[in-house]
Amino acid sequence: MRDLVFPGGTAVLTGAASGIGAALAHGLARRGADLVLLDRDADGLAGTAAAIRAAYPDRRVETHVVDLADADATDRVAAGIHRAHPRIRLLINNAGVALGGRFDQVTLEEFLWVIEINFRAVVRLTHALLPALKAEPGAHLVNVSSLFGLIAPAGQAAYAASKFAVRGFTEALRHELVDDGVGVTSVHPGGIRTRIAASARVGSGVTLNEYEAGRKQFEKLLTIDPATAAEVILRGAQRRRGRVLIGWSAKLPDLLVRVVPAGYGRVLALGMRPRPARRAAAPATPPAVPPAGTPVAPPAEAPAVPADADVPTVRADAGVPVPSSPTGEEAAAEPGRRT
Repeated sequence: MRDLVFPGGTAVLTGAASGIGAALAHGLARRGADLVLLDRDADGLAGTAAAIRAAYPDRRVETHVVDLADADATDRVAAGIHRAHPRIRLLINNAGVALGGRFDQVTLEEFLWVIEINFRAVVRLTHALLPALKAEPGAHLVNVSSLFGLIAPAGQAAYAASKFAVRGFTEALRHELVDDGVGVTSVHPGGIRTRIAASARVGSGVTLNEYEAGRKQFEKLLTIDPATAAEVILRGAQRRRGRVLIGWSAKLPDLLVRVVPAGYGRVLALGMRPRPARRAAAPATPPAVPPAGTPVAPPAEAPAVPADADVPTVRADAGVPVPSSPTGEEAAAEPGRRT
């Protein structure tokens, strides 16, 4: 399959108001694509569109404000896009949300909210717009899964379930659409610096202390700039990569799960175990008491504890996600609502 050609094509992108989505929108415009942008954040979406129109006045930019948790609204918007754009060069399902908490700490409603946005909306939009992709020679589909579409740590039952579903759906489509000439890429971001951890919804049974500990710990891992992630995704799509891994925080767990597919949870738990603070050793014998009247030297200062000795470490079940090479994979050196 030849490389994807961006100039002159129409790209449909969800989650375009901020983070990876906004960076993808700018990257697509820079490559010459016309844009159809979706998000529930009306102000953020308007800001992305205005910036692109100012920087690239020749690009056509269309926006749709839609909450992908609303199935009927999603279907209406998708049908309208198909009518207006019977041929689509690229569809990127990027929008996603996060939910912190173990399965027994979240309600069924909270769990299904994640599934509706992260997976069912991807299915709905792809189903509605697939005829437009098939009608465009050299079209491509990109579905953004996650690091947690590669591994499923404790505290991420809803998020991992949705992202593993996206991965399986995408891999099946990759095989089904070969004869139609439509390329398909599954994207697995690692620690991307977006708002997904800070804006994640918290399960009803999660305590505030659990949430704060998890959020602060995982935010330390969010080191990759969204613009860098967007470039990796677009390069992978251009080269028709089947899978794109972004950052070592995605590549190493992918390797881990290949080596110990049934036991990687224990490895993750060990990596998250708190390190005890180092303490000054107690003297072996009590110090001698000097005779009365003997001058006494000031006591020596105890050695300082290293600055990182008491860094709080998140429990393996704290539940805030990190919000998502050869042989068909693309890798970078190094998801709340991300819509």
